[in-house]
Amino acid sequence: MNIITTIAISIVIILHVLFLILEMFLWNTPYGRKTFSLSEEYAKQSAPLAANQGLYNGFLAAGLLWGLLSTGGFDALVFFLSCIIIAGIYGAITAKRSILWLQAFPAVVAMALLLFT
Repeated sequence: MNIITTIAISIVIILHVLFLILEMFLWNTPYGRKTFSLSEEYAKQSAPLAANQGLYNGFLAAGLLWGLLSTGGFDALVFFLSCIIIAGIYGAITAKRSILWLQAFPAVVAMALLLFT
């Protein structure tokens, strides 16, 4: 795997760690509410769901890190990038279109580099 591919996958990992932090720890703070355009009431009510979603983002980041660090991690990288792409497309359709660009697009770029370079 070349350095550009490793950097692209690392960016996806960093994004998902940031999603974890936002959803698990900052959801119900002024910064989190502003980031996700949430009312204080809705943020309080949905905090457990957001924390669960953040945990899943952490698992995706961990899976990609595992794929990067393990010998023969190609299959793990393809699997976890595929999961992120599918989740990003689903999120764009069901929740907010920007998810496509923030989550799915970086994973698509990383996947293309992984498969074609």
